[in-house]
Formats: sequence, structure tokens, C-alpha cells
Amino acid sequence: MLNPDHKIVFTDVDELDVTNRAQTLTYIRNLKPRIIINCAAYNAVDQAETDKETAFAINAHAVKNLAEGSNETGCWFIHISTDYVFDGNNHVPYTENDVPRPLSAYARSKYEGEKYALAGAAHVLIIRTSWLYSAHGRNFVKTILHHAFSKPELRVVNDQIGTPTCAQDLANTIVALIRGKNRIAKKEILHFSNEGVASWYDFAMAVVTYAQADCKIIPVGTKDYPLPAIRPFYSVMNKEKIRKILGLDIPHWQNSLYQCVKEIMQSEK
Repeated sequence: MLNPDHKIVFTDVDELDVTNRAQTLTYIRNLKPRIIINCAAYNAVDQAETDKETAFAINAHAVKNLAEGSNETGCWFIHISTDYVFDGNNHVPYTENDVPRPLSAYARSKYEGEKYALAGAAHVLIIRTSWLYSAHGRNFVKTILHHAFSKPELRVVNDQIGTPTCAQDLANTIVALIRGKNRIAKKEILHFSNEGVASWYDFAMAVVTYAQADCKIIPVGTKDYPLPAIRPFYSVMNKEKIRKILGLDIPHWQNSLYQCVKEIMQSEK
């Protein structure tokens, strides 16, 4: 929890269109926030291949607007990015010093956003995360749960490797970073995900197992499940830097997933 004296203002596109520069700058000037946390993202990875304009508007140009506003008002800009900025050719977890090489339109738009954030804000923190899910909204876990109780089997790729990350764990980490602000450089990139490694097949298997759904998960290769956007085959991220800064005890993805599935199942009773 943050200090109860802190006022948190949530916005959506109805209150603020961050792709609109004039509107964004006016909003920030009037609000005068101490911290901006940018969670806005176009994350339809495949759709971005044919809707590049929207993907770049939200994932890149909006970040430029927010960075400019944060720089003008002197507040701290925290921006959420993705493991997909990497090409997946590593065989060891990616560090913050590894050079991004995005493969898809979505990934290129996110990397462009990172560059705008670093160039435009005087005080900026970029947090790269991966395979994000929660009990709310649309995400992989909720999709698997939906189909697991309506279909006898599902085909899921088993040769793309990364780390599932619970949104609640990411939120808790952002709070910890805000509290530890003095230990973070003025311009910083940090990696955060849950602990452990999984394929999408492993991820789906765990969801079905925890939900006790009678659905068979069939492993398939990427070549057998073609999609418009290229995904990195390996996007595990090294978290030593953030662990040292905060002294974090990062939960394993399986433990956090179990709690999330249980929460979803209870809410649907």
C-alpha cells in the first residue's frame, strides 16, 4: 500500500486520450502529478501487424506525450514495457544491457516508446515485464479458462519460452519502487517478472490443472500454429538488478497463478 495521504488518479480514454498531445499536456499541467505511471498499451500483438498506425500511436507517440508532460512539470515518469523488445535468440535471461531487436510491429512500437520515454523525460523508469495476466480484463489465463470448460482439447505452442507474470505482483513491485525511489537512477530500465520459466503450453497446463478442468492441452510447435506476428522464442528476463535495488523476494509464477485462478473461479461461482 502507498501512503494513505497519496491521491491516486486513474484515467481511461474517456477521461484522457494520451495519443492527443495537446489534451495530454493540458491534463498534466492542470493535475500537476508527482508521478505518472503509464499502463496504457496496444497489446493486440497480431492485430498490430495490420493496424500499425494505432499500435504506434498508443505504444510510442502517446509515450512521447506523457514524457514531455512529465518533463515539463518535473514529475517522475514510470513506463511499462515488454520482453518482446528482444528477438529471442539468447539462451540465457536478458539483462537490461542487452540490445533490443524487436521482431513484430507491436514489439517495434513498444521499443519506440522506450526510446521516447528515455529521450523526453528527465526522470524516467522503464519496467519491462512479460506474459502479464490478472483476474480482470482479457488475458491468456482467462481465455484458457473460458475454453477449458467448453472444449475437450486446446492446442498451445510449446517452443516459445518466457515467464508468466501476475499483474498484482507487478503492481506491488511498482509500489516498492516508488518507496525506494532514492535508490533508482534518474533514467533507468529494470526487468520484472515472476520467477521461473515456462512455455505457453506449460502455462496453459498449469491453468487447466489449477482449475481442475477436463480439457486436454496438446503441445504444438510455432510452425504448426502460424500467427501474423513473429514472437521471440526465448524472452526470459534477468531480474538481478531489481532484486538488488529492492531486496525483493519475487514469487514463482506457479504460486501466483494458482492464487489468480482460485480468485477467478471463486468470482464466477
